[in-house]
Amino acid sequence: MNFLITGATGFLGSALANQLAREGHQVRGLDDLSTGEPQALFEDVHFTRGDVIDRPKLWTLLQDVDCVYHLAARVLVAESLLYPREYNAVNVGGTVSLMEAMRDVGVGRVVFISSGAVYGDQQAQPVNEQMAPQPHSPYAVSKLAAEYYVNTIGALWGIDTVILRVFNAYGPGQHLPPAHAPLIPNFLRQAVRGGTLVVHGDGRQSRDFIFVSDVVRAMIAAATAPNLNREVINVGTGQETSVRTVAEKVLALTGNKGEILYTPRNDAGVSRLCADISLASKMLSFTPRYDLEEGLRLTLERDSRFGK
Repeated sequence: MNFLITGATGFLGSALANQLAREGHQVRGLDDLSTGEPQALFEDVHFTRGDVIDRPKLWTLLQDVDCVYHLAARVLVAESLLYPREYNAVNVGGTVSLMEAMRDVGVGRVVFISSGAVYGDQQAQPVNEQMAPQPHSPYAVSKLAAEYYVNTIGALWGIDTVILRVFNAYGPGQHLPPAHAPLIPNFLRQAVRGGTLVVHGDGRQSRDFIFVSDVVRAMIAAATAPNLNREVINVGTGQETSVRTVAEKVLALTGNKGEILYTPRNDAGVSRLCADISLASKMLSFTPRYDLEEGLRLTLERDSRFGK
């Protein structure tokens, strides 16, 4: 098959592009390189530097494409609090631009990578796709708005749409910005340096952490599985893990005898979030293969930044 991946040099985008190329598919990648690096991609992934709002460029890249994976987005919750307009422009405006270009060219299917963050605080856990979203940040709002645009434009113009709400993905190669770094790579970086792990709050807040290889398998299944049009599907493990537990596991794995420092919480995160993956099991034949211990070990072994 012929694929276009937006956000192709990002953490999930590059893992997906390389796996599709490994399986013999023709893969085109688009990215503005605001966070990723083209060196993350295999040589047989046809990479183009550009912006997802550049419709003429999209028209060219979409020729003969069977399915688009849309991952191009700004993704930092804390950053979105400061720059909501930019998050709206990229995450919502970029999605609309892509859907218009797909309509113009006649591409038949898009898999949109959304986020479990759209659920916000829910009284019951794990969360399922029938629950009403309650986004708590501009990032989550932008992802939810993009979902509506994807499904609405898809319905109007006969484009098959699949929305995957990916929970807390982690693994080798995850972007580590100077500020607001993702939890797991930040903990691993600090631990291998013998540093203190800083936890915001009491550490009881929990998430569903899913290894990147499992996310990629779910994304690949979404391109060809039948009867998925307009489906919204959670991609997680169904296992809820506290931040405190993650910190303890990282210290044990790295052999760091350092301490965990708890500070007042100042982020926009929810207290608990875990995915009900029943629909993913049914529609994508998806079962996660990696538990947290194995995923942490593989991340530590395969990511050269951690010195292993």
